[in-house]
Amino acid sequence: MTTSNPTLHILHVITGLGQGGAESVLYRLTTASSQSVTHTVVSLTDGGIYAERLRVAGVDVRTLGMSRGRFSIGGFLALRRLIKEREPDVVQTWMYHSDLLGGLAARSAGVRAISWGIRNSGAFLEKSSRSARIVLRLCARLSRRVPAAIVCCAQDAAERHKAVGYDGDRMVVINNGYDLARFSPDPLGRERLRKEWDVPADVPLIGCVARWDPLKDHENLLRALAALEAEDKAGKMRCALIGRGMTADNQALSAIIEQFGLRSRVILVGPRDDIPAVMNALDVHVLSSRAEGFPNVVAEAMACGTPCVVTQVGDAARIVGDAGWVAPAERPGALAGAIGSALAAVAEYGRNTVGEHGRERVQSEFALDRMVKGYLQVWRKIAGRAA
Repeated sequence: MTTSNPTLHILHVITGLGQGGAESVLYRLTTASSQSVTHTVVSLTDGGIYAERLRVAGVDVRTLGMSRGRFSIGGFLALRRLIKEREPDVVQTWMYHSDLLGGLAARSAGVRAISWGIRNSGAFLEKSSRSARIVLRLCARLSRRVPAAIVCCAQDAAERHKAVGYDGDRMVVINNGYDLARFSPDPLGRERLRKEWDVPADVPLIGCVARWDPLKDHENLLRALAALEAEDKAGKMRCALIGRGMTADNQALSAIIEQFGLRSRVILVGPRDDIPAVMNALDVHVLSSRAEGFPNVVAEAMACGTPCVVTQVGDAARIVGDAGWVAPAERPGALAGAIGSALAAVAEYGRNTVGEHGRERVQSEFALDRMVKGYLQVWRKIAGRAA
């Protein structure tokens, strides 16, 4: 594509388009209104839940059908061929496997304006899969030769990846951005879901939106609930667990719930697409993770006016600032104290009053247009286009 065309064409490469933080950010970024950018999204695997949504929004989506976590010569050649056909101004990749595969395919197709995307926190990398660890090491070695820029979603993630060998000179931190028209206070959504979950209006409801994953540390949250109950501070409180694996057939999760005698308090919701309504249903959202990068769910909850408790991981504390409660990671007693303080504030002042500052903070610090402008600045720079 010639530089005389004022419109930038960005080709995105991502492992898949299922439900996840990177996928949701990609969706928000590519569907944000802009007359100066067109997007093509390439999923190395399948279309997941976002392919059709992207197509409805007018984004060109291609899927390569590769097996997740496995390198395929045929898939690599198909990606290289697609890049040559589409002639993008910039190739933007998302997450380790796509950074490696997409970066090498773009270089071999003659594209030099390549931007990698780091979404992982960089913490507890030893708990990642063997293939992820291998790809991480390869990316660190190639970071000085393949990408023209490396976009990190969080400052903490940038520092950790520099420490494992990534080229810090090519890094830029662009925080996730949120559409405050979609994530906003919704009394009707709150009423609908609490009725669906059989939670009366006067019952305090905390919740956690997170898939089943060791790094999300649901056991930390459940231990904190057990501590509140042991201290007779739980009252009528209920806890909703939302996300992939948050179902009764998850034997490991069910065993922890039974171990602490929390069956009557925990609501296993499973995955949901209506996350704004979910956040509105909660009185307090709790992030109990032992590792994060820039956790979307915290800012999404705050944008809905939901008070937040977070562990001191990644950029979580930076997101809540003085608008929430922070506890050390892997410290159930401290987490219980933070949850108790948040619920006490909600009981005294009301959920909406307590959560108002959080929504204002997201609006001022993490609005969608700030993220879009950040990416556009990077793309124009590496493509040699003046702003």
